[in-house]
Amino acid sequence: MARTQLPLRLRLTLAFALCMAVVLAALGVFLRVRLGDELLRGIDLDLRARAAAITTTLSRTGAAGISDRDPVLDPDEAFAQVLRPDGTIVRTTSAVRGHPLLPPDSLAGVGTGQVRTTRVPGIEDPARLLAATVPTAAGPLVVVVGTNLGDRNEALRRLQWLLVVGGLTALLLSSAAGWVVAGAALRPVERIRQDAAQLSAADPAGRLTVPATGDELARLAETLNDLLRRQQEAMEHERRFVDEASHELRTPLAVVKAELDLALSRPRSRAELLDTVQRAAAGTDELAKLAEDLLVLARNRPGAAELVVAEVRLRTLLEDAAGPGVGVQAPEVTVRVDPIRLRQAVRNLVDNAVRYSAGPVQLSATVSAGQLYVEVTDTGPGLPPSLGDRAFEPFVRGPDAVGPGSGLGLAIVRAVAEAHGGRVEAVNAPGGGTAVSLVVPTASP
Repeated sequence: MARTQLPLRLRLTLAFALCMAVVLAALGVFLRVRLGDELLRGIDLDLRARAAAITTTLSRTGAAGISDRDPVLDPDEAFAQVLRPDGTIVRTTSAVRGHPLLPPDSLAGVGTGQVRTTRVPGIEDPARLLAATVPTAAGPLVVVVGTNLGDRNEALRRLQWLLVVGGLTALLLSSAAGWVVAGAALRPVERIRQDAAQLSAADPAGRLTVPATGDELARLAETLNDLLRRQQEAMEHERRFVDEASHELRTPLAVVKAELDLALSRPRSRAELLDTVQRAAAGTDELAKLAEDLLVLARNRPGAAELVVAEVRLRTLLEDAAGPGVGVQAPEVTVRVDPIRLRQAVRNLVDNAVRYSAGPVQLSATVSAGQLYVEVTDTGPGLPPSLGDRAFEPFVRGPDAVGPGSGLGLAIVRAVAEAHGGRVEAVNAPGGGTAVSLVVPTASP
């Protein structure tokens, strides 16, 4: 069972919303971390300033110069202690009077200033502490200053809330904008789809609307229109081919039927019946030849059938195709081609040249750079200017056509050349006559 897909517009909007959510989340995390670091840096600077003030006083006057109610020791929303290395409290603010801010085992390693975040008894929120050792006349003392991180955490919580609300709002607005933009971008695609749905075989000249955007969609519509044009040309070519084939088949069929009807119209003598049967047989042969030529054209289209390539002697193949009375000039080399089809193409060229030539016909061939060049020249009147390249189209005959024929000979030559991946060309010689060149790829061993 086919899997149901979400509409492309919705998928584009969801992908855009997901990318925006990732970007907004990363931006929110970055802002929160950066603000938290900046607030913590400001707190540390304030702690260092307070610790420096207390250290200066202790260095000058000792512990006696500071009281528990000294504003330097007991400012608003902060606390401090002066401890001995064994943990004895020398001076302290009222908020942390009961316990030393740092345990005794951690005081011995305190240097000029160590900062840490920890829990302090009597303080509801986490606290930021800075400890520094101060040498005095009475012995070393440890100054510990700290502050409550509640305001910082509250500020971060408010920022986080604003980021969530603002981020969701921005995500919704950007998703709506993405929905609108995706719809505008896909509107030309929908127009192209509607045009394509209205096309039919009854209107092969229909084309898609090319959006005036000059972008990939416009180039896509132009490419599809070019494809439709080629399909229309192919359909018209096939239609003309069928019409012309039907017309060509109708004439010999009518002749055969007329001969048979005439033979049945009244009693005939043996000689009359023999003559009628001979004329009907000739018409049947013409029908068979025409059917064979049509089959060759169908099979020799590019991609219609595989070539049966084999190694053949070039001169032997050309002499067999040329027949008596035609001069052949070809090297004694071996080439790789489809011998049956190439022989038929060369025979058609020679037959056509003999039919229109008043003098000798020359067949020559050369092999160069992996290409086989076969040329048939005659001394006839040459191709009429009105024909041009149409001479190689099916059922096309010149105004001065000689003898019976269906106009398929040169068309078969071109079909064989194209099936080999080659080409065929015809030019009128300056002194009269026509030179037809058949060029096909080959490989000399």
